[in-house]
Amino acid sequence: MGFSVTCTPGRQAAAAFMKVSPELPALVMYLDPVNMAIQLPPFPDGPSVLARFCRELAREAGRLADKLESGKSDG
Repeated sequence: MGFSVTCTPGRQAAAAFMKVSPELPALVMYLDPVNMAIQLPPFPDGPSVLARFCRELAREAGRLADKLESGKSDG
C-alpha cells in the first residue's frame, strides 16, 4: 500500500512499539491528534524489511533532531 502524507506533530506527540497481536508487531506514531501504525509486511522477509526500515527511521530521525537542536535547518 502506498500513500503520501505530510503532517506536524502536536504537543503531545509520541511514538511506541506495540503488538497488535502476539504475532504482529507495529510502530505507532501518536501525532496528536492523528495516529499512524506501521505493521509487519505480509511477506516472508517482512521482519527484516521492517527492521531495516526502523533502523533507517531511527538514524534519520536522530539526524533531524541534531539539526533542530543545533539551530541549523540545512541538510
